[in-house]
Amino acid sequence: MRRKLAAGNWKMNGTAANLAELEALKSLMPVDAPDVLICPPAPLLFRAHEVAGDTGIQIGAQDCHNHESGAFTGDISATMIADTGATHVIVGHSERREAYEEHDSDIRKKAKAAWAAGLTAVICIGESGDDHEANNTLEIIAGQLAGSLPDATSATNTVIAYEPIWAIGTGKVPTLEQIVQVHDFIRAKIITRFGAEIGDMIPLLYGGSVKPDNAATIFEAENVDGALVGGASLKAADFAPIIEALAAS
Repeated sequence: MRRKLAAGNWKMNGTAANLAELEALKSLMPVDAPDVLICPPAPLLFRAHEVAGDTGIQIGAQDCHNHESGAFTGDISATMIADTGATHVIVGHSERREAYEEHDSDIRKKAKAAWAAGLTAVICIGESGDDHEANNTLEIIAGQLAGSLPDATSATNTVIAYEPIWAIGTGKVPTLEQIVQVHDFIRAKIITRFGAEIGDMIPLLYGGSVKPDNAATIFEAENVDGALVGGASLKAADFAPIIEALAAS
């Protein structure tokens, strides 16, 4: 059985005071909760790890540099992230790909750096609105999978998150049929490349305007193993129902 994962990306939101939401989430976790991951801003990583304690809530970072150390002012390495107690790091988020012009080759290097530090890489892929309208979604996804996933990708070091860029923070959500099509396509691609034993066990998350009122429908898809949630993960009262929906799927 593939592990289910509800991941929350706080993006550049929150200060120490917002860790009260993480404290609140602990009390709202269902008994049969799936894996839960919170990715706060880098300055909160250590304190978030302390707040999470032994509840099973894991903490991750939102990005890392591909070098372990060096003259990279303002960056954070995977080794530094692991030193805070974090277990995961998001790489290749569309906001990084677009605003910072990160390419598949950059994402591949970052994933390797994450693994070297003992972290699980949450590798993001997804098409733009223009590509979606031009029916190029599967072509874009295939290229990102080929370029972003290192050859040593496995179910123990990698989670793949599909986030259609046109759905992130817009309130627009693909139909269940569209989500199924893309996730089934991703599953087939990684099985072909890495073999069934590995490819069938890598968790596939969906991200893009996931809310308490649509989560259960999204989790009906066979190859959706969880979600990468943005805004709805900032409040425990919003994120907890998504976790519950995943647990029930």
